Amino acid sequence: MNIVFLAPFGIRPKGTVLARMLPLSVALQERGHRVTIVAPPYTNPEDSGREELLRGVMLRNVRLGPGGRALSAPVVAWRMYRAAMAEKPDLVHLFKPKGYGGLALLLIKLLRRKVRVCVDTDDLEGKGGMNERHAYSSLEKRLYAWQENSLLPMADGVTAASRALEQLVLELGVPARRIMYLPNCVDPLPLGDRSGTRQRLCIGDDTPLVLLYTRFFEFDQHLLYELLREISRRSPACRLLVVGSGAKGEELALQDAAQKSGFSDRLLMAGWVEAAEIPNLLAAADVAIYPFRDDLVNRTKCPAKLTELMLAERAVVADRVGQLTEYIQDGKSGILCRPGDWQEMADRVVELIENPDLRRSLGSGARRRVLDDFAWGAAAARLEEFYSNVLGVRRT
Repeated sequence: MNIVFLAPFGIRPKGTVLARMLPLSVALQERGHRVTIVAPPYTNPEDSGREELLRGVMLRNVRLGPGGRALSAPVVAWRMYRAAMAEKPDLVHLFKPKGYGGLALLLIKLLRRKVRVCVDTDDLEGKGGMNERHAYSSLEKRLYAWQENSLLPMADGVTAASRALEQLVLELGVPARRIMYLPNCVDPLPLGDRSGTRQRLCIGDDTPLVLLYTRFFEFDQHLLYELLREISRRSPACRLLVVGSGAKGEELALQDAAQKSGFSDRLLMAGWVEAAEIPNLLAAADVAIYPFRDDLVNRTKCPAKLTELMLAERAVVADRVGQLTEYIQDGKSGILCRPGDWQEMADRVVELIENPDLRRSLGSGARRRVLDDFAWGAAAARLEEFYSNVLGVRRT
């Protein structure tokens, strides 16, 4: 099959393309298909009009249009449409039912009716969803809500990254036979450099290190402060490593809270780091915390960061919310806590700090879980069969 993936944005600094689309593209190409990614690089405008090979997959960054995002939308959507159709695809798969890619898909449905289209949903985008998490204009919010409610039902097939999204797509009237559950998966990558990374962080081999790998908006910030304060109080020798950055100065607020609560000397802020360095930072940790607010947005998410932590063989302590319960088998591949109960999470983290054998067992169980049950190669095989059904053909 000749397949075109329509990306929601560029490859930097956001992760959907690199964490979801690219490994899936690679796995499909290994199965004999040809995949091209067409992206609107408004998050990395320096790549406007640039073509590049990523792990053997062609990425075509369309040229950005004049003016702001709203004014350039018709131009960029048209260019995405033209770039996609130039590949003469058997099937076009849009990732995220919104934005420029959503407009380009509408053009395909209007002008190229014979081309089969699929839509991937990995977040609740419209009303009650990511619309409320971003500083979109009222016009953008209305557009994204309309696109989500319209593009999913009109697609020939829908891939859903979480069980909650799968249910929401069903409630939009899409028949079950046209829906595929496609959670975030992993590739069998080697573990990062634990010893060397700890040396660079000036942390001894025996110093307990608790990791938070985050974008900050998935949980209540004040509960995080209480959690870290309690962990540092009960385990004075431990260090707290934060990897990732927020959009609203959450890092500065955390540093301020640490100063007031007396654990700033144990807090290490790595900030946003390049993708190649993340496995090393994850490998340096002993225990990872994954606080996750129990709300509709989080229940529909499929957090790729959790799969990275599990692949890195970390013992993860997480809230029992949504898709997290699909990955973590409590007591076998991680630990699940009552949502929002920072005291229980602190208890379990301290328990793991004091029990190296248990955290090693949970870490190895986590890696085994994602490699056995959430591998991109197996997901690509299922997606290949789904595409065949969409196209109305049977492959042998």
